[in-house]
Amino acid sequence: MMTALSIHRMPRPFDPALGDETRGLVAGLTPEQAELIAGVAGSSPYLKGLIEREKDWLAGALQQPDQALAEVMAAARALPPDQLKPGLRQGKRRMALLTALADVAGAWPLEKVTAALTDFGALAADVAAKAEIAALIRRDKLPGMSEDDVETAAGMIILAMGKMGAHELNYSSDIDLIVLFDETRFDPDEFYEARHGMVRATRNFCATLSDKTADGYVFRTDLRLRPDPGVTPVCMAAEAAERYYESLGRTWERAAYIKARPCAGDIAAGQRFLDTLRPFVWRRHLDFAAIQDAHDMRLRIRENKGTGGALTIPGHDMKLGQGGIREIEFFTQTRQLIAGGRDPDLRVRGTVPGLAALAAKDWVPPEVADKLTDHYRAHREVEHRIQMIHDAQTHKVPQSAEGIERVACLMGISSEDLTSDLTRRLTEVHELTEGFFAPGAAAPAPTPEVTFDEGVMARWPTYPALRSQRGARIFERLKPELLSRLAKTAKPDEALLALDGFLSGLPAGVQLFSLFEANPHLIDLLVDIVGTSHALAGHLSRNASVFDAVIGGSFFDDWPGQAALQADLEQALAQEADYETQLDFARRWCKEWHFRVGVHHLRGLIDGAQAGQNYADLASAVIAALLPHVAGQFARKHGPAPGRGAAVLGMGSIGAGRINSQSDLDMIVIYDPLDQDMSDGPHPLATRTYYARFTQALITALSAPMSQGRLYEVDMRLRPSGNQGPVATSWASFTNYQQNEAWVWEHLALTRARVVAGNADLAQDIETFRAEFLTRPRDSAKVLREVAEMRSRLAAAKSPAGIWDAKNGAGRMMDIELMAETGALLSGLPQRDVHTGLDGAVAAGLLDVAQAQTLKDCYDLCWSVQCAARLLSGKVIEADKIGEGGTAFLCRATGFEQVDQLQAALQDSYDTAAGIIGCVISEDTHGAQ
Repeated sequence: MMTALSIHRMPRPFDPALGDETRGLVAGLTPEQAELIAGVAGSSPYLKGLIEREKDWLAGALQQPDQALAEVMAAARALPPDQLKPGLRQGKRRMALLTALADVAGAWPLEKVTAALTDFGALAADVAAKAEIAALIRRDKLPGMSEDDVETAAGMIILAMGKMGAHELNYSSDIDLIVLFDETRFDPDEFYEARHGMVRATRNFCATLSDKTADGYVFRTDLRLRPDPGVTPVCMAAEAAERYYESLGRTWERAAYIKARPCAGDIAAGQRFLDTLRPFVWRRHLDFAAIQDAHDMRLRIRENKGTGGALTIPGHDMKLGQGGIREIEFFTQTRQLIAGGRDPDLRVRGTVPGLAALAAKDWVPPEVADKLTDHYRAHREVEHRIQMIHDAQTHKVPQSAEGIERVACLMGISSEDLTSDLTRRLTEVHELTEGFFAPGAAAPAPTPEVTFDEGVMARWPTYPALRSQRGARIFERLKPELLSRLAKTAKPDEALLALDGFLSGLPAGVQLFSLFEANPHLIDLLVDIVGTSHALAGHLSRNASVFDAVIGGSFFDDWPGQAALQADLEQALAQEADYETQLDFARRWCKEWHFRVGVHHLRGLIDGAQAGQNYADLASAVIAALLPHVAGQFARKHGPAPGRGAAVLGMGSIGAGRINSQSDLDMIVIYDPLDQDMSDGPHPLATRTYYARFTQALITALSAPMSQGRLYEVDMRLRPSGNQGPVATSWASFTNYQQNEAWVWEHLALTRARVVAGNADLAQDIETFRAEFLTRPRDSAKVLREVAEMRSRLAAAKSPAGIWDAKNGAGRMMDIELMAETGALLSGLPQRDVHTGLDGAVAAGLLDVAQAQTLKDCYDLCWSVQCAARLLSGKVIEADKIGEGGTAFLCRATGFEQVDQLQAALQDSYDTAAGIIGCVISEDTHGAQ
């Protein structure tokens, strides 16, 4: 079925006589098509010449434009080598004519017009490059290559950059290419010969495209976006390019690679190269420093191109001028660079799709994205009309009234309407984008009424974060706002010293200071943290990138739970192919969530009990998500795990599902080899050795310090036979040990055990055994006697470090937990929490209901103090040294008005709990009541 070109708008001929003359050359046109030809030819000398040359082809193309487009592409693909130059030039003429008519008539949207031009550019580059490669192979100038290698261009990689990469090629655009070659396809001894051949092929295929002959040219080619173009060959090894970007790559090159795509040659090798550059282009952190980099580029362009100053339409540069196309592209790409490292959905090449993606993720208001999209499309249409007149690679509105009238005629409007519309659009684009890059003179921060210690501030320039010129410059802009907000705190001098401690520990400042400059509300959070929690402030100094999490929009949402956390981490880890990268990513991810729990607790959004559960959820999710990757990495060398594999049994606090911000993880690794005694892999191991080394690999994955720090300290001493036993325990050995050899204290530990990761069947078997084993009848007197001895040993080994040590000592957390474990063991309860264990003590006749409730209340107070204290400091706190903010948080977290009241309540709680427990568990009377 024929579908003729649909005409939705009609150009006016600038010179009606020329239009009529050209219209008469093309036979078989409908009246509308004839009017379109007259309007185009009467306004554009270039298009008039194309119509005259292609008059016999044009009428049929207008009847079936999509088919004509496909035929042009197919004919170019089938060209023999000796016909490449004339054949590609004819194809370009027809492509230029068809896209111009479809564009002017409004038959094709902008995206279809630019895609057609782009696809033809890629095809032309591909056939021209492969023809040169084939010629070199025939002459034995590419060592080791044969005719079979022509299809992949012998490893030549042609990357489309800029508008070519984004399928946004403009009407008379040159094509920006980076040409590389896959050096791994060649013997190292033949590298230089191969590179020489690739350089020759690159020069020749570019000449095929850009040389101007009697038939015209295909595309002007620009190879200057390659690394250091002044000294590097036009085609360089991919590995050399990768090393350049890793060590010397700049922000503008990162921005350029947003749009990069392999368009010709060895497509697969090109994609592999882009994959290796992903960490260079897309930074792990939110990169607000890119704003300043992009703004500096804008200023350099304005200075070099003379596009600054007041807006005037004649001579205005639609690409680089004020409110022009580049402003919209910079606005979009800079925001993509800021957040694209954390959100793959933002890694799109096109400007319009990029704006849509940013709006969908709340990085740009939807109404701003819609306006900029509309202006972008309108700007591109004006740009195309300017270029259509003489096929000139220009983006400037003509200076003369005649030139502007020609552009207006191609658009079917008057010069006055064109000038008015351009003025409105350019002004609005400038207003929408300028504030993002250069907010201008914001209202100065009010001068603080307090006088800060100049001696403290005088130290700041000596700190690592402020030694770089750029970091110091950004901080100076930030400093008035910082001091203004410090002045509003309860104790400004104390807050200044806390900020000083934070700055002194900060290894670098540009990224963080840029983040604060772009998001001033984060300064309040920083002041809140450094003025309250020295431990969290120290953590921030070492891990400032965790602030990225606050920008995401969901930072203050409700806790998602372990399952959602685990799924999120598993999905993210699956995107990383390298094991060490996975471990580093897990550390960064965990730190952000850990920081979030701390901030929620600090600001009173959750209490200590919720914080404890959140921290435990996070640790469990990390172990469960990492375990398969540790197993996979280990299996590469030693083969898959023999039998059913392993399960990780969480003990102590992690088993009970409640840890604090500083907790280490008590774990036991249990494995079931079934009947296998060896692994099956490149380096097989005996089963026991396999799981012992696998367990060490897991411990390393969790606790080894890497570039992003460590995840958790791991404690394996609760395994059977403690430090004397094997680091991993077989399922048979574990059950036998628990039933026949374990001490009472090990049975007590089992009351809090929980499988957190590993083989599901084995996990179920462990839990079934645990639940059944705990219900077995026991000699209460014997249990109480051993518990009493254990309590005495604990008291002798760990004396409380003061009133604020809520963990160690009689009547404190560990003492109440011991009572709860005893109750759970003697009553046969499988639940792991302290409250249920104390109910078990009632069921076992050890406590009455009132005593159990008293111990629950005591434990809850101890936990609230302990959880808050660990957030404030990595060690036992001293109330007179945690500052005003820390004291206020401690009181708020425990529900007391004054710290003196809290201290008195704590002492009373310790004494009461110690009295109750001492009556139940004592070394005389065999430990019975």
